[in-house]
Amino acid sequence: MGVCSGLLARFRQGHMLESLLLNLAFLDSFLWGPWTMIFLGGVSVFFTIRSGLFQFTGLRYILRNTVGRVVSGPAHSESRLMSPVQAAATSLAGTVGMGNMAGVATALSVGGPGAIFWMWIMAIFGMMSKTAEITLGVYYRQRGADGEMRGGPQYTIRRGLGWNSLALLFSVGMVINAVVAASLLQAHTVGRALRASYNLDPYLVTGSMGLITALVALGGAQRIGRFSERLVPIMTLAYLAGGLIVIAVNFDALPAVMRSIISHAFSASATIGGTAGVAVSTAIKQGMARGMLSNEAGLGTAPIVHATAQTDHPFQQGVWGAFEVFIDTILICSITAFAILCTGAMAGGESGIELLLSAFSHVLPVSIAAIVVSGSVATFCLSTQIGFYVIFETSLVNLVGIRSTRFLRWLYFVPGVVFAGISDVDQLWVLANIAVAVVSIPNLVAMLCLSGVFITLMRDEITGRRVYGTANVSESSTTMQGFGARPT
Repeated sequence: MGVCSGLLARFRQGHMLESLLLNLAFLDSFLWGPWTMIFLGGVSVFFTIRSGLFQFTGLRYILRNTVGRVVSGPAHSESRLMSPVQAAATSLAGTVGMGNMAGVATALSVGGPGAIFWMWIMAIFGMMSKTAEITLGVYYRQRGADGEMRGGPQYTIRRGLGWNSLALLFSVGMVINAVVAASLLQAHTVGRALRASYNLDPYLVTGSMGLITALVALGGAQRIGRFSERLVPIMTLAYLAGGLIVIAVNFDALPAVMRSIISHAFSASATIGGTAGVAVSTAIKQGMARGMLSNEAGLGTAPIVHATAQTDHPFQQGVWGAFEVFIDTILICSITAFAILCTGAMAGGESGIELLLSAFSHVLPVSIAAIVVSGSVATFCLSTQIGFYVIFETSLVNLVGIRSTRFLRWLYFVPGVVFAGISDVDQLWVLANIAVAVVSIPNLVAMLCLSGVFITLMRDEITGRRVYGTANVSESSTTMQGFGARPT
């Protein structure tokens, strides 16, 4: 009894909590060390080479099956499935978030302008790794006993390789990532931002977000798809409009900004703000990390969403991955970077979202800048919270089954409200980072092991044979037609 009391007293004093956070930080630095970045980047380069640089050589096909579908209008889909455009919008909803704003600003403040160059490079290669993981996720998806179509790396690992334990590990990591990063921290970020700007009660803000998320998410995949299809274009265009205004006012500075991005990518020099010199290795690390964590290429989230789409062929849906990486990183992240660099906001010494607000305030009135940035934070985080529910539920079903999920799914909407008034939850980002590593490494291994399946699917669609269409794998069964599969 005395020992328990002593342990409890130490925990209350913060010693055990501090020790736990230090251990988590060590694990985070180990899992996200240089070898992980090299692995992620290496897989992206591997699929780029093996596909014959398809993000360039197949550009017409990619545009026809992504932008072309948006222009032609929504396609008819089965009542339980999203349309391809809705699936892409939902995936973008879960991807476009704080990483496109605060993440890019942090990369600039730590890695200098050169980090943006390496962010672009990783995005170009990441277009094919994301295409590959989505293609495999759609091919190995499975219809459950409740009639819902589900897929993603956990299904790819289990059905394609027969590694059940690794599939369960992936699902555990994804549930933790969804609850901590998408539900808790996204809502907490909005609550804190609106409290600082407008003195709004954070419990009111996070409670409203939780209610909206529940009303949309519990309506099923198609309701999530319809909501995302409407919200994502509006929020993206609104933020891009604000950023383009800032850039247009400082258009004369763009040539110097481009020169600084290129030169700082290959040589150690002071940042534009005049701060201490930044090593090339730091620029590379920050650019790679921000790019991959922003567009989530290879991290295993997008295939779970795209597996719910009605599509004629897995590769046809897969190329939405290339489109998503372009929109997320090449477009949105670049607008953030240009807005910060062309205004000289880095001279103020701020970082994160404060640096972005400072950049917008150089051109727009402070009140307008606060509305644009705060509004973008709110909509980006809300869309992430809603889009990630598909990922959360799919992973939970894989862990506990459909019947238990009907009760446990309510837990997704609670954490953001519970922790709304706690100021230091940023320390939980380390737990989210660890969870991301736990899911990305098995996903990358499975992608490499099944790379031959992806290439065959790609050639099958490009040549027009479509021997291995989604009809081969859409139903829950003990065997799968096609190839690269083991009994479930």
